[in-house]
Amino acid sequence: MARLPRLVIPHQVHYVIQKGNSQQPIFRDAEDYIAFLTWLREASRQFRLAIHTYSLLPSQVRLLATPVDGVGLARVMQWVGRHYVPWFNRKYSRSGTLWQGRYRATVIDAKQFFILCSGLIEFIPVREGIATEPGEYPWSSYSHHTGIKPDPLITDHALYWGLGNTPFDREAAYKTLLDQPVATSQTNQLEQAAAKGWAVGSEEFKQQMEKLASRRVTPLKKGRPRKTS
Repeated sequence: MARLPRLVIPHQVHYVIQKGNSQQPIFRDAEDYIAFLTWLREASRQFRLAIHTYSLLPSQVRLLATPVDGVGLARVMQWVGRHYVPWFNRKYSRSGTLWQGRYRATVIDAKQFFILCSGLIEFIPVREGIATEPGEYPWSSYSHHTGIKPDPLITDHALYWGLGNTPFDREAAYKTLLDQPVATSQTNQLEQAAAKGWAVGSEEFKQQMEKLASRRVTPLKKGRPRKTS
């Protein structure tokens, strides 16, 4: 069966995952993180991709981003890769690919999943055991969203702005929401959808995305089609 094209829908929030090949490190020191973020910021402006949330881990990149068209997301990821990978290879006297295949992405229903997914991304350093608190990890957007330090890479989503009338109100509300327990089933749903490229949201949302994308956004049901009389 032919592989469906990657699901990218303009003006919708996308959960993006890019991993290192065989889980090898893609960032080894602070200079690496800074270089990647610099190119990501430049590319996002050039190709009009609004980046709302991110975490850079030693062997992976996670983003929430909204493209204005159907090609901007791919162009950003390709552009950053064309600059960062050769630079990284020269620095560490290595050759070959750095990424584990294509980046993974899925469309999420922002009203239902934006804050949840944003928090999951920013808490990954804690879950991975490389930080005790998300605020102490320098390579994520948590400090921006909670008022510790503004981040020029970030374009705040309207749902984040809707958390309060002042920066203090928004930051406090965001912290409170992130303190709420998250069901493992929701985490798994987002992870599996991103890996497979299926939309995440209500049935109504998925139907809307199918119309916009002119393709399936959910997996086919298992088993043979039911015969009709």
